[in-house]
Amino acid sequence: MSEPKKRSRRGARLARMAERNAPLAAADRPVNPGMSGGNFSPLAAEDVGKVNEAVMDILANTGLSQAIPSCIEAVKKGGGTYKDGRLFFPRSLVEDTIANCARGFQLHGQTPEHDIDISGSKLYFGTAGAAVHIVDVEGREYRDSTLEDLYNIARIVDRMDHIHYFQRSVVARDMEDPADLDLNTLYACISGTTKHVGSSWVLPEHVDQSLKLLHQVAGSEAAWRTRPFVSMSCCFVVPPLRFAEDACACLESAVYGGMPVLLLSAGQAGATSPAAIAGSVVQSVSEVLAGLVYVNMLRPKHPAICGTWPFVSDLRTGAMSGGSGEQAILMAACGQMMGSYYDLPTGIAAGMADAKLPDAQSGYEKGYTVTLAAHSGANMIYESAGMHASLLGACLESYVIDNDMLGAINRTVRGIDVNDETLSIDTMRDVCIDGPLHYLGHQQTMDLMQKEYLYPEIGDRNSPKEWYERKRPDLLKEAAKKVDAILTGHFPSHIESDLDAKLRSEFNIKLPRELMTKG
Repeated sequence: MSEPKKRSRRGARLARMAERNAPLAAADRPVNPGMSGGNFSPLAAEDVGKVNEAVMDILANTGLSQAIPSCIEAVKKGGGTYKDGRLFFPRSLVEDTIANCARGFQLHGQTPEHDIDISGSKLYFGTAGAAVHIVDVEGREYRDSTLEDLYNIARIVDRMDHIHYFQRSVVARDMEDPADLDLNTLYACISGTTKHVGSSWVLPEHVDQSLKLLHQVAGSEAAWRTRPFVSMSCCFVVPPLRFAEDACACLESAVYGGMPVLLLSAGQAGATSPAAIAGSVVQSVSEVLAGLVYVNMLRPKHPAICGTWPFVSDLRTGAMSGGSGEQAILMAACGQMMGSYYDLPTGIAAGMADAKLPDAQSGYEKGYTVTLAAHSGANMIYESAGMHASLLGACLESYVIDNDMLGAINRTVRGIDVNDETLSIDTMRDVCIDGPLHYLGHQQTMDLMQKEYLYPEIGDRNSPKEWYERKRPDLLKEAAKKVDAILTGHFPSHIESDLDAKLRSEFNIKLPRELMTKG
């Protein structure tokens, strides 16, 4: 007579397990894209004011050199001045731009579920970088990155829940012609994922060619301008305080073409920006605000993300140190200034481990740099997954490992929900007076098991005994299995074969069609 009961208990347990493993509605998930950050302030309130005063002084009295004629003309019309080869930005012009520039815009995906709302302190994690190597974890070697690698990384990111957008992360070193590089980088990215894509261009004519391709992918130029699903990453300045002429020409093509822009200032402390961390913040903020004025003089309220990306040098060697504590606090200060103080759409970079492999050093460097950045007030954290050797190497397995990390960090951003239900007074009374003196089977525990708690996909939380019984799974090997499963089974088909064939007939697309189809 006991056997049916045993089967019933087993069936009930299996039913509960199936229910727990079923996908949750977005409202019930422990974390979602766009959690609100801004709770960490590396700069004291009085210091934020001092930084702002220094920024306004630099823009008004030092200015920037090497502005192209169209930039000079646009800024002068807004009230700027040009003298002795330098373009000056009066305080009133800068403050008016900050007050009136675009806020609350969306960065679109090719499909609406991947749209990103850039407003307030909403936070998103993504990739970026210009790595020239792929990390081979099995051989512990670095090799040149290729167009196929870029497409594969896009496909992996397409399946990572906690990586919310995809910016080009490796250089396709098998593309020798700059025009081929720009066009094929774009196509590999938008073919591999439906998430919002960021890329960069060498010359404005390359931007114009890419826009023609994007119009066809979108369905028309009007459809593209309504939902632009690609943004330009533009290093429009060459620190210290100089415009980059070709990059500015590309920037103008993007603005007039309806493409959102990421305004990047990437000085290196002790080399191309001051060694003083506060001074490095001042220079980077000054350069990006100059770019924001420039863009808004070209096209008011054009969607622009303020990319204050000053990097840190190891002053013993001069080499970049993307995983240092100084890098973490420097980027967080930029996030605080641009995101929290000025309330501007802000993107900063974190996760650029100095470690050459996904090892313990990689874990702790990425952990603290991304966590501080996530809480700083920035909207977008670039470089947050996959990167090694201070952006020289990208590792496919690390995208999977870092996805777990980003989910956990996003859970810290969400914080603690405090309300009558979560204070748990009735729950404690149930358990302590009427119940079994533990909460394991309580309804609140069951209800919150997935809504309040996030679980890693490949990270191991088993006891040593259970770990041993499962044949001692290794994190890297588990990540490699996940990568293999994606690359052999996930072939995005949002760009249909007929459109792909049409594009190949009009543009010099190098990505082999057979890579984009199963089998």
